[in-house]
Amino acid sequence: MTKAHDGCFEAILNNLDALVYVADMESHELLFLNRYGRHLYGEPAGKKCWQLLQAGQTGPCSFCSNPLLVDAHGEPAGVHVWEIQNTRNLRWYECRDRAMRWEDGRLVRVEVAIDITESKRIKEELAAAKLRAEALAHADELTGLDNRRAFVSRGLQLFHHASRHGRAISVIMFDLDHFKLINDTHGHYVGDRVLIAVANNVRPLVRESDILGRLGGEEFALILPETRLSEALNVAERLRATIADILIENGEALIRCTSSFGVAACDHGSKDLDEMLCEADDALYRAKEFGRNRVEYCG
Repeated sequence: MTKAHDGCFEAILNNLDALVYVADMESHELLFLNRYGRHLYGEPAGKKCWQLLQAGQTGPCSFCSNPLLVDAHGEPAGVHVWEIQNTRNLRWYECRDRAMRWEDGRLVRVEVAIDITESKRIKEELAAAKLRAEALAHADELTGLDNRRAFVSRGLQLFHHASRHGRAISVIMFDLDHFKLINDTHGHYVGDRVLIAVANNVRPLVRESDILGRLGGEEFALILPETRLSEALNVAERLRATIADILIENGEALIRCTSSFGVAACDHGSKDLDEMLCEADDALYRAKEFGRNRVEYCG
């Protein structure tokens, strides 16, 4: 290549909106740094790449790509593409590294690094937004509990496990007594406060392995894996007593609410979720018939 061609090629590299440099793969000495790179890091002045381009290095970088650029015989092995956060300016770069023979025969690393900080930030924000959207899609907006969709989806997994391994599983359904009267008397805002208070007081009483959901309105449900009827009845009674102790202040009015519970259990995982929800719902209906603020069970 002629000197004129060399000059044209260097001019092209100097006008790229990307960092381009060449470093000796053995000594790490910088042999070329384009204008973009010099603007960011200063003049090479015989420095090694890790001295100029990175911060806090006392030797070659632990993440140096050199070993990945040659084959078993020490010959150039193609392009290696990777991402790195620069330790000097903390910006993210997509790097394309390649080994090649320099004009004097030595092996050098050529790197083209494009600043992807903004695009990476946008991708991370989109990913976080997606996670938030997915969480919201499975959470009841008012109480933060699982909504019906999430309750059923996660519940089916627990029932599949119980059926596969012949394990005990129980279901509790409960709703708030005379909740419509609270809404009609004090307004829906107060009714929402009651629902939130119920969720906040019940949540600490259930295990991480349990699934607690708001199915709609004032109706809630709880799936308890590895739980027999007697244990489920104890849980339901604790929940009933806890809800009965909740006190909501609305101006001079003090609002209390009670709840009715229906419990269904299966010792060997032989029933499915729909079947046990129906059984628990039947027991809940009996609890209301027998005076409310009580626990009834199927069986």
